[in-house]
Amino acid sequence: QVQFVESGGGLVQPGGSLRLSCAASGSMFRLVGMGWYRQAPGKQRELVARIIGGGITNYGDSVKDRFAISRDNAKNTVYLQMNGLKPEDTARYYCNFDPYRDDYWGQGTQVTVSS
Repeated sequence: QVQFVESGGGLVQPGGSLRLSCAASGSMFRLVGMGWYRQAPGKQRELVARIIGGGITNYGDSVKDRFAISRDNAKNTVYLQMNGLKPEDTARYYCNFDPYRDDYWGQGTQVTVSS
Protein backbone atom coordinates (compact mmCIF):
# COMPACT_ATOMS: atom_id res chain seq x y z
CA GLN A 1 0.00 0.00 0.00
CA VAL A 2 1.22 3.49 -0.83
CA GLN A 3 2.14 5.52 2.24
CA PHE A 4 2.93 9.19 2.68
CA VAL A 5 4.98 10.59 5.54
CA GLU A 6 4.86 14.34 6.00
CA SER A 7 7.45 16.34 7.90
CA GLY A 8 8.82 19.85 8.29
CA GLY A 9 6.03 21.59 10.12
CA GLY A 10 6.43 23.64 13.23
CA LEU A 11 5.86 26.98 14.87
CA VAL A 12 6.87 30.01 12.85
CA GLN A 13 6.32 33.74 13.14
CA PRO A 14 4.22 35.62 10.60
CA GLY A 15 6.29 36.34 7.54
CA GLY A 16 8.49 33.33 8.15
CA SER A 17 9.13 30.30 5.99
CA LEU A 18 8.90 26.54 6.24
CA ARG A 19 9.68 23.74 3.84
CA LEU A 20 7.45 20.72 4.12
CA SER A 21 8.47 17.32 2.82
CA CYS A 22 6.39 14.31 1.87
CA ALA A 23 8.15 11.00 1.48
CA ALA A 24 6.16 8.62 -0.67
CA SER A 25 6.37 4.93 -1.29
CA GLY A 26 5.52 3.32 -4.58
CA SER A 27 7.06 2.87 -7.97
CA MET A 28 4.87 5.24 -9.99
CA PHE A 29 5.64 8.42 -8.11
CA ARG A 30 6.99 10.37 -11.04
CA LEU A 31 3.97 9.53 -13.16
CA VAL A 32 1.22 10.76 -10.89
CA GLY A 33 -0.10 14.10 -9.81
CA MET A 34 0.48 15.05 -6.21
CA GLY A 35 -1.05 17.65 -3.98
CA TRP A 36 -0.63 19.36 -0.67
CA TYR A 37 -3.77 19.79 1.39
CA ARG A 38 -4.47 21.43 4.70
CA GLN A 39 -7.14 21.29 7.33
CA ALA A 40 -7.71 23.59 10.27
CA PRO A 41 -9.89 22.60 13.23
CA GLY A 42 -13.56 22.79 12.33
CA LYS A 43 -12.77 23.51 8.70
CA GLN A 44 -12.96 21.56 5.50
CA ARG A 45 -9.82 20.07 4.10
CA GLU A 46 -8.68 22.16 1.16
CA LEU A 47 -6.23 21.82 -1.67
CA VAL A 48 -3.24 24.12 -1.27
CA ALA A 49 -1.09 23.19 -4.24
CA ARG A 50 -0.84 20.51 -6.86
CA ILE A 51 1.84 19.32 -9.22
CA ILE A 52 1.18 17.19 -12.25
CA GLY A 53 3.63 14.50 -13.28
CA GLY A 54 4.83 16.70 -16.11
CA GLY A 55 5.63 19.52 -13.71
CA ILE A 56 2.67 21.85 -14.16
CA THR A 57 1.61 23.41 -10.87
CA ASN A 58 -1.51 25.06 -9.52
CA TYR A 59 -2.18 26.86 -6.26
CA GLY A 60 -5.07 27.92 -4.17
CA ASP A 61 -5.80 31.61 -4.42
CA SER A 62 -4.89 32.21 -0.80
CA VAL A 63 -1.34 30.88 -1.20
CA LYS A 64 -0.51 31.77 -4.77
CA ASP A 65 2.82 33.62 -5.06
CA ARG A 66 3.77 32.56 -1.54
CA PHE A 67 3.96 28.77 -1.74
CA ALA A 68 5.77 26.57 -4.23
CA ILE A 69 5.32 22.87 -4.76
CA SER A 70 8.08 20.75 -6.25
CA ARG A 71 9.12 17.13 -6.48
CA ASP A 72 12.27 15.07 -6.49
CA ASN A 73 11.45 11.80 -8.19
CA ALA A 74 14.80 10.22 -7.29
CA LYS A 75 13.88 10.62 -3.63
CA ASN A 76 10.18 9.88 -4.05
CA THR A 77 9.55 13.16 -2.29
CA VAL A 78 7.31 16.15 -2.85
CA TYR A 79 7.99 19.48 -1.19
CA LEU A 80 6.06 22.57 -0.28
CA GLN A 81 8.08 25.73 0.18
CA MET A 82 6.02 28.13 2.24
CA ASN A 83 7.06 31.78 2.34
CA GLY A 84 5.40 34.82 3.79
CA LEU A 85 3.40 32.71 6.21
CA LYS A 86 0.28 34.19 7.73
CA PRO A 87 -1.72 33.17 10.79
CA GLU A 88 -4.49 31.96 8.51
CA ASP A 89 -2.08 29.39 7.11
CA THR A 90 -2.20 27.59 10.45
CA ALA A 91 -3.43 24.06 9.78
CA ARG A 92 -2.36 20.49 9.55
CA TYR A 93 -0.81 19.84 6.17
CA TYR A 94 -1.10 16.59 4.24
CA CYS A 95 0.13 15.24 0.98
CA ASN A 96 -1.85 12.91 -1.20
CA PHE A 97 -2.46 12.11 -4.80
CA ASP A 98 -4.11 14.66 -7.00
CA PRO A 99 -6.96 13.89 -7.25
CA TYR A 100 -6.81 12.77 -3.64
CA ARG A 101 -7.63 9.24 -2.58
CA ASP A 102 -9.15 8.75 0.83
CA ASP A 103 -7.24 5.55 1.50
CA TYR A 104 -3.96 7.43 1.59
CA TRP A 105 -4.29 10.24 4.09
CA GLY A 106 -1.30 10.18 6.40
CA GLN A 107 -0.56 11.74 9.75
CA GLY A 108 0.17 15.16 8.31
CA THR A 109 2.42 17.81 9.79
CA GLN A 110 1.27 20.74 11.86
CA VAL A 111 2.03 24.30 10.79
CA THR A 112 1.34 27.03 13.31
CA VAL A 113 1.93 30.66 12.42
CA SER A 114 1.93 32.91 15.45
CA SER A 115 3.93 35.67 17.04
